[in-house]
Amino acid sequence: MLTPSRVKFRKVFKGRMTGAAKGGSTVDFGDFGLQATTCGWLTSRQIEAARVAINRHVKRGGKLYVRVFPDKPVSKKPAETRMGKGKSGPEFWVAVVRPGRVIYELEGVPEQLAREAFHRAHHKLPIKTRVIKREAEL
Repeated sequence: MLTPSRVKFRKVFKGRMTGAAKGGSTVDFGDFGLQATTCGWLTSRQIEAARVAINRHVKRGGKLYVRVFPDKPVSKKPAETRMGKGKSGPEFWVAVVRPGRVIYELEGVPEQLAREAFHRAHHKLPIKTRVIKREAEL
C-alpha cells in the first residue's frame, strides 16, 4: 500500500474539503481518465483496490497512471476511551480529493474497455466519479 517514506509532521488537522480541485483536473498522461465529482478522502487501501480492479480488467493491456497519493495521516483513538489524554498516533493515510480531480488515467486501450475498467474501480471508491477523455490537441 502507498505510504509516505517520511513526513515533516506526524499528525495533521482534519482540514476542509470545500471547493473544486486546484490542479490535476485534466487528462495529461493517458487517453481516458477517472475524474472525481464529489469530495472525500481516499485511503491507501481504496486506491490500491481500485488500481487492482482496473489492471485485472484490462489484463496487462495499456498503461495505468495513478494521479493521487495518500500523504495525510489520520489518527483514531481506541473504542471506549475516555476524553482527553491527547491525540492518538496515525492509523492510516488518505489522499484528499476534491471535485474535478483526475484519480486514474489509462492509455493504450479502447474506449469501451477503459469505461468498463473505470466502472469497476468506481465501486471500490467512496466518492462519485465520471469517465473523461483527453482533449484534442491543436
